[in-house]
Amino acid sequence: MKLVRTVLETARKHLVTIPDAAPLVEAARLLSEREAGLLVVCGADGRMRGVITKSDVVRQISHCQGCSCTTMIADVMSKELVVCRPEDRLHDAWLLMKDHGLKQLPVSNDAAEPLGLLSVSDTLEALIKDSEYEESLLRDYVMGIGYR
Repeated sequence: MKLVRTVLETARKHLVTIPDAAPLVEAARLLSEREAGLLVVCGADGRMRGVITKSDVVRQISHCQGCSCTTMIADVMSKELVVCRPEDRLHDAWLLMKDHGLKQLPVSNDAAEPLGLLSVSDTLEALIKDSEYEESLLRDYVMGIGYR
């Protein structure tokens, strides 16, 4: 069974972090520039404190008065983290995303430091490839190919 660590290189490319002391407008800028759907919010110690999504930003900015928003990320971010670890099974990570209705899932180490951000599409692609490979091995076994 495939582990999360097998797709960690791809997950690292999706990871965008932001300090919890940053203003919300900085999150809006990063989300639009990077075409990201989610930012991992970290404290000064580098540990994950929460996540912030485009929806969180839009919801809060709609409440801002005037031409600037002074809201801080720490006031808006989701603090309940759903994460996976590199040693978790990729299928379990997929189930976690499915059960929680997530499009992306942070990958962290035991110290709660972010290592990457799994996307639904990358996870499903890896699971499908793994399944296709297992199917071809089983077909070859049944047909006796390579076993003489």
